[in-house]
Amino acid sequence: MTATQHGPLTGVRVVELAGIGPGPYAAMVLADLGADVVRVDRPSGAGLGIDPARDITNRNKRSVTVDLKSADGPQTVLDLAERADIVIEGLRPGVAERLGVGPGACLARNPLLVYGRMTGWGQDGPLAQRAGHDIGYIAITGVLGMIGSPDEPPAIPANLVGDYAGGSLYLVIGVLAALHHARSPGGAGQVVDAAIVDGTAHLSSMIHGMLAAGAWQDRRGANLLDGGCPFYGVYETADGGHMAVGALEPQFYAEFIALLGLQDEAPEQGDMARWGELREAVAARFKARTRAEWTEIFAPSDACTAPVLSLREAPTHPHLAARGTFTEHAGIVQPAPAPRFSATPGSVRRPPALPGAHTAEVAADWAVPRLAEAPAPAPAPAPAPAPAPAPAPRK
Repeated sequence: MTATQHGPLTGVRVVELAGIGPGPYAAMVLADLGADVVRVDRPSGAGLGIDPARDITNRNKRSVTVDLKSADGPQTVLDLAERADIVIEGLRPGVAERLGVGPGACLARNPLLVYGRMTGWGQDGPLAQRAGHDIGYIAITGVLGMIGSPDEPPAIPANLVGDYAGGSLYLVIGVLAALHHARSPGGAGQVVDAAIVDGTAHLSSMIHGMLAAGAWQDRRGANLLDGGCPFYGVYETADGGHMAVGALEPQFYAEFIALLGLQDEAPEQGDMARWGELREAVAARFKARTRAEWTEIFAPSDACTAPVLSLREAPTHPHLAARGTFTEHAGIVQPAPAPRFSATPGSVRRPPALPGAHTAEVAADWAVPRLAEAPAPAPAPAPAPAPAPAPAPRK
């Protein structure tokens, strides 16, 4: 890797129209891989409502401020788009067009441009103009309905499955595939419509195949991978911690049962009629020791059993620490760039970009003189107060 190369996307220029959630995360992934990502912030500020210096999704980027409602604002963004390889926006369908920075205007200035659009519902369809959030997107795709215990409401997987897996990562795949096409002989720019509902549905492809083959029941807690079997689930330990079990294959199941000390009483793995009995026996054994004790017992084995760690505990796990899965930069412990490249590794090079902090710098680097005349950013809003913790359950 050369002194100026910071990943396989070094030399790729990306313009991100500021938003929150999946758009910024997708742009962060591109920045982690070496792209020069310029985030276009509003003078009034926007973001997650936290200290912008701690908004990790804006790491490795530079920020400029542009008032898109001013006379010169749209032209400034078009000047950037003319010099970019990729534009990312997450506005409601039609808003970018009304502001004068939609795909038509941008591609007219730069026919090889990839214009990535990040929305929940997509650019068309009956819900396209409706507000929404991750939970609704994964709800209508059938994915939310698969998660959780059968006797409780579906469990909410934070906003990881919809916003980031079904949204951000599919946008990244899309814009990189489109960039490859644009750079091929005879290629051209195009629009990438990345809808969270589409990506989330696509994530469930294997499950739909199993459903069609009769190997998956269309209800929670009744299948191999949704907690329906006693050797693929989560169990509480003596100290209130939890262990995650994934002993699916026969040899792993045998080792799991042996380490629990149940080898003389556990039924055959495929004896579904006795799964309730097996679950009770496994739960009782786990409740007899602490999470730390079970972690030590299972660590050297192939029983596919691991402790359930908190976000603050995860970076100290020996395996993750040895791999450098987490890193510290600018005083913030955070996930390191992924995946890894043998010749062109990505890195955390810059702390989260403060709104407008790089306006003059980008104006010079990208040769966009209009930027030098952009208004100064407003002071960052005060961080939103943390929500009150839920009351402890009565015992």
